[in-house]
Amino acid sequence: MIDRSHGFSRDELATLRRLRTPARIQSFLDSEIGYNKEPRGATCLSPRRVLRDRLAHCMEGALFGAAALRVHGFPALLLDLEAVRDDDHVLAIFRQRGHWGAIAKSNYSGLRFREPVYRTLRELAISYFEHYYNLAGEKTLRTYSRPVNLSRFDSLGWMTAEDDVWEIPRYLTGIAHTPLLNPDLTRRLNRVDARLQAAGRLGAVGQASWPV
Repeated sequence: MIDRSHGFSRDELATLRRLRTPARIQSFLDSEIGYNKEPRGATCLSPRRVLRDRLAHCMEGALFGAAALRVHGFPALLLDLEAVRDDDHVLAIFRQRGHWGAIAKSNYSGLRFREPVYRTLRELAISYFEHYYNLAGEKTLRTYSRPVNLSRFDSLGWMTAEDDVWEIPRYLTGIAHTPLLNPDLTRRLNRVDARLQAAGRLGAVGQASWPV
């Protein structure tokens, strides 16, 4: 018999099963899971620990989103967005009717959910470009990774591990990434205007040094 609990307890599984659509998973991340303000690199919580602690940063939110998607029959896929003078941002991605969408946890409003309307992963990644900036107002997004299926980490018990699951972000940041911009475009970029910066900070927790 196939174990469809993925190691979650009955109560944990009941919570995840209530999140029946990607949009509901995102809403749960936004409303029920606080933003983890621990310093960058301090934690990498599994989805079980996110449920228990009710906290997540970008990486932890993506892991939770991927686990919740998997409970509902989607593959558990992550995509890494890489930036300059800024942090990476990680998405849990899904495909419906041939189009890509994303679930994400962020301290910035423009770096979260994407409807499944993007025909390619490049289209999905570039949709984050205008909202991806540092406190100096620089538009910092540069590359994106291939999709990574987290089933490759099942031997670690990544969904329910009590220890931090650092193997996953190490793998994500180590694989090849595809450039979004050529050098000429990069040299011509403008700064983000004050209104977009203010909009991105709407509802942000604390004084994060970078958007994600």
